[in-house]
Amino acid sequence: MRNELIPKVLKEYRKKNNLSVNDVALLLDERSIHVAPKTIYGWESGQAQPNADTLLMLCELYNVKNILNVFGYSSEDDFQLTSQERALIKSYRAHPELQEAVNILLRHRE
Repeated sequence: MRNELIPKVLKEYRKKNNLSVNDVALLLDERSIHVAPKTIYGWESGQAQPNADTLLMLCELYNVKNILNVFGYSSEDDFQLTSQERALIKSYRAHPELQEAVNILLRHRE
């Protein structure tokens, strides 16, 4: 399913960052994503869409911070994690043998 906001957002953020289409093609090329300027024009006109990896790289180049919201995806449950919460999640994922015990402690069942 195509997201109709992608062309508009890509063009808007490219311009906000004072980048030409040729600049973007060169920056992508430096990151081993080889596309012609006409491909970028195609993305911005809606004729095609970049793959997920390229879209994420474009967001990085364009300094897009909240990717989901920028492209029209939001949730009433949106919230930001603190650095401590991120560290806890990483630890939880790194120790699958302890996850059941943590779930019991927190009274969380899937």
